[in-house]
Amino acid sequence: MTRLTAYYGAEVFDGTRRLGDVAVLVADGHVVGLAEPGHLPERAERIELDGGLLAPGFVDLQVNGGGGALLNEVTTVEGVRTICAAHARFGTTSLLPTLITDTPDVTDAAIAAVRDAISAGVPGCLGMHIEGPHLSIARKGAHDPKLIRPMEAADLERLVATGIEHVITTVAAETVPPAQIARLAAAGITVSIGHSDASYEMGRAAFSAGARGITHLFNAMSQLGHRGPGLVGAALEAGDVWCGLIADGFHVHPGAIDTALRAKAAPARLYLVTDAMSTVGSDLPSITLNGRTITRGGGKLTLDDGTLAGSDLDMITALRFMIDTVGTPRDEALRMASLYPAMFLGIDRTHGRIAPGARADFVHLADDLGVRGVYIGGVRQSFPALGEAP
Repeated sequence: MTRLTAYYGAEVFDGTRRLGDVAVLVADGHVVGLAEPGHLPERAERIELDGGLLAPGFVDLQVNGGGGALLNEVTTVEGVRTICAAHARFGTTSLLPTLITDTPDVTDAAIAAVRDAISAGVPGCLGMHIEGPHLSIARKGAHDPKLIRPMEAADLERLVATGIEHVITTVAAETVPPAQIARLAAAGITVSIGHSDASYEMGRAAFSAGARGITHLFNAMSQLGHRGPGLVGAALEAGDVWCGLIADGFHVHPGAIDTALRAKAAPARLYLVTDAMSTVGSDLPSITLNGRTITRGGGKLTLDDGTLAGSDLDMITALRFMIDTVGTPRDEALRMASLYPAMFLGIDRTHGRIAPGARADFVHLADDLGVRGVYIGGVRQSFPALGEAP
């Protein structure tokens, strides 16, 4: 007989609304039902959560590294496992390991590592995000300009043939033309526009060709102007374009975040990403990327010239920033960390919700938004103290 577990004793947020005092029934790693705590099946194992809020596990679609491992530098299954485990302690139950602009050989190795990690059942590994190398030099950010280049036929075929179900690729709209975007979208690749100096018109053309996302809104892209709305303006206007957002207080001003939330055309939304580097979940003072030193300090990561280089952000900290600093209602901030990224990737039937048929991926939060427990596929995760080996 299939093992049935009932989680009760916490308020439940199902991804849309709060359900109050209900028990969540789990079997075979999925939610199979909801019940009143006083009317549980007799055979169910009971796990009391003792207050707090049970919410859908966070879904992070842009994670460069964590736990001391950077995907560009550790293109192995164990590297992917380290990244996923580092972010799980902060409530992220699904993520896309993200490769920053690199050589074709490193790209091939990273694709193989993620594909093998998924086959091996690494908890939390959902797919892959390939950010670059087909970007704008003018909006390169921390990407190595020596490695940025146009998309050739072999590059396009590499993306189409990853063998990974969920793939996002970030490209610049002025570097990758609509015909290539359409080819990628037709092959099931989720195309996101970023590191782009494209005009408003170029952005709209990319969206019409099949691009459905914007990578870290406001950062490394043409800005909203009164005569040239830029990529930011095109993204906020487009109701079918989803926008990732780095909410750490360094990448985007809280006032700009609030304005974007008010301006964004629906049904697509802004969703949270960390853009985290390998420092998250570690005590590393600095790291290297493509041979360049990135220094950690004051809550951010920078190159020697002061350029922001990814982030030192975890998802629970991003959630708190949205609530405490931006003033976003708690339930909406939770949706930005779970349901909305799942909707963008088209997996919201199984992720970002607590409902029958969804994966039993939960984060148990204290009233002060401390992480009390993390469950992936119904299994409570355990974590070593920061700085200790797993």
